[in-house]
Amino acid sequence: MPEKRSKAAQPLFNRVAFIGIGLIGASMALAMKRNNLAGEIVACARRDETLHTAANLKIVDTTTKDYRAAVADADLVVIATPVGTYRDIAQAIAPHLKPGAIITDVGSVKRDAISAIEPHVPDGTHFVAGHPVAGTEHSGPEAGFPELFEGRWCILTPTDKTDKNALNQISEMWRKIGAKVETMPPDHHDMVLAITSHLPHLIAYTIVGTAADLGEDLKQEVIKYSASGFRDFTRIAASDPVMWRDIFLSNKDAVLTILQRFSEDLSGMQRAIRKNDGKALEELFTRTRTIRRGIIDAKQA
Repeated sequence: MPEKRSKAAQPLFNRVAFIGIGLIGASMALAMKRNNLAGEIVACARRDETLHTAANLKIVDTTTKDYRAAVADADLVVIATPVGTYRDIAQAIAPHLKPGAIITDVGSVKRDAISAIEPHVPDGTHFVAGHPVAGTEHSGPEAGFPELFEGRWCILTPTDKTDKNALNQISEMWRKIGAKVETMPPDHHDMVLAITSHLPHLIAYTIVGTAADLGEDLKQEVIKYSASGFRDFTRIAASDPVMWRDIFLSNKDAVLTILQRFSEDLSGMQRAIRKNDGKALEELFTRTRTIRRGIIDAKQA
């Protein structure tokens, strides 16, 4: 559970700027407000509607469409936009960061995030790459809620250039809003997430796409009689399309490696069904059931 702080306690950061204020950014902002981790929170986004929603819901204190105004005097800058935007954002904000400022991100791909941001971080400022492994299929600031990260993992992927004090501050922030923190190399993170997150989303998009290409009568029956399996796939496939486009393109090497392994395993399943090999099917289903129970026991279900 997140730590409760006295209202009189000094916040961890005096000013926090969010570049992007969708589900993850809004949930972070709300959690930081609840735990008095930020003296002031500003949101920067391209769309007026997004900023108006964030302001009306009191997710942030101020809003702006100007990168320079957003990061001015900010102790922490959180980049919470699709990974494909990172390079342009890093270049835009770099000249306006104050000495000692920390940049972090929330992207699901870390090697590309680091390559996009780290070269543009000015001397005297710091970058800590991060990924909160949490989310829903909903998007936009109105989807945010402060409990999103409670009991979930946040993976930080420091490099040789990462400042240890900055890393400790970001770790402390995530723990205080309820997350469990782990560190790992960026490439390892990307391979792990390729199988735990990226491949499941790719399969979901594919299965729902297959249903969308059926004849109209059959498609309507699929929707009408959706059982829990197809219902769960449609939930995942409702995730933000731009974000997932960038994830697949940014992590394509790891995704293609895992996808090849999955294709081989799927071919094995086809052979077992074709040959009426019930024993092979039961053995596989038994092993996978154990994995599911482990997820439940780890309270990640």
